[in-house]
Amino acid sequence: MIIRLNQAGLLVVLCSWLGLGAFPSSAQDAAICTSQLRDSIDAVLNRPELRRTRWGVLVQSLGDPQPLYSHNAEQYFVPASNVKLLTTAAALEQLGPDFRIRTSIYHRNFANQQTLYIVGRGDPSLTDEDLVSLAQQLRERGITTVDRLIGDDSYFQGDSINPTWEWEDIQAGYGAPVNSLILNQNAIGLTVIPQALGQPLAVRWDDPAESIMWQVQNRSTTVPVDATEFLTVGRDLSRSVLYVHGQLRVGSASEPVAVSVPQPAQRFMQRFVQILVTQGIQVRQTIVTTQFTDPQGLEIAAVESPPLSELLVETNRESNNLYAEVLLRSLGKRNEEATSTLEAGIAALEMTFNGWGINPDSYALVDGSGLSRHNLVSPEAIVQTLQIMARSSNASTYRHSLALAGVNGTLQNRFRQTLVEQKLRGKTGQLRNAMALSGYLELGHQSALVFSLLVNPFHQAPSQVQTSLDAIVEQLAQVRSC
Repeated sequence: MIIRLNQAGLLVVLCSWLGLGAFPSSAQDAAICTSQLRDSIDAVLNRPELRRTRWGVLVQSLGDPQPLYSHNAEQYFVPASNVKLLTTAAALEQLGPDFRIRTSIYHRNFANQQTLYIVGRGDPSLTDEDLVSLAQQLRERGITTVDRLIGDDSYFQGDSINPTWEWEDIQAGYGAPVNSLILNQNAIGLTVIPQALGQPLAVRWDDPAESIMWQVQNRSTTVPVDATEFLTVGRDLSRSVLYVHGQLRVGSASEPVAVSVPQPAQRFMQRFVQILVTQGIQVRQTIVTTQFTDPQGLEIAAVESPPLSELLVETNRESNNLYAEVLLRSLGKRNEEATSTLEAGIAALEMTFNGWGINPDSYALVDGSGLSRHNLVSPEAIVQTLQIMARSSNASTYRHSLALAGVNGTLQNRFRQTLVEQKLRGKTGQLRNAMALSGYLELGHQSALVFSLLVNPFHQAPSQVQTSLDAIVEQLAQVRSC
């Protein structure tokens, strides 16, 4: 299944994706000498169907900067989610594997009013359960009434939505806004379900309480089993209005969809007040501020995110955009004077890479996740990063955060029953007309390979490009020093 957005900015669910399996190899056990590698990879890149496709490829042995294969390795490509390899490397080295993100509540009595400040610091893992924990901590302190509850959403400065992201992406759950008070990844899950023939599709919210907060404009229908299926789901950019259009066949599978939250801080506070009430705490007034306010009070409740070592797994293995954007901004918070935490984060990443000796002209970033089509990265920059992280004291943490071929994450269903299965720790990436795969490939009998494959633009079906990309990786798994 594919979920994408059309030009009208609505999520489109397409119910077929051809050829997602790994490239079939009839000669998996045939060795490819390093001297033959160029001809072997060139044979894939020169396939007639790829004649208009642009590739960037760099392959090295782990610990050896001499290329085993190089093609456009110093040129810029749109890297898609391979940007996360750079973001997480800098975050891990600068913040450390034990770094956690804290959400605090401060207490202050002012003019005989009991005021609580909840200060968010961009924890992307914070859920309703964490809000329940905060509420329980308040109840244990004997608090039953709050005159003013102030939500401080000022920790991350600047736009919560990257101005270079395409407007249709920001409607989807994968393009959720990045602010300081984040709840449930600033996204809402729902499922669209076929009904009886001729009936509108049913909309089931993952959280039934959301049905009260959203207006649904449903212009969908359930069609016969031989009819064409299509579905568009989107939302208003400023209001809680959901649009459902299209048709699914009677008896067909339901379709899960996620949409982003239009006003995340307000939603955070609304949900927290609901939870406080269930804990026997009444709130008389709520305020959301994006201006820093020093509560000058005692921290009376707090929750923390998992350590960075665990956040990296969600970021890289599952390719979570929100997590990556938070990590980049967490880097930027070292510059307290910055008016844009995003820009400060990019500057901090660049400073880290300069210290590593990575050519500043080999990449140009505008976000931390790779969702922007304005990012430019060379295979050289990615491979250098992978090589440096392999020598780091955090090497095992970094490598463990990557997907394992045929086993988990975004590589769970790729390279099964091939030489690559369980040998590749890698990071995928895909945008419209852009695809990427980079990582570490264990060979067992000799040094591992470090590689980066970036492809864009292309006009073929993504499955066709992925098949060729996977074919190259399978060839790398056959490399021998002969």
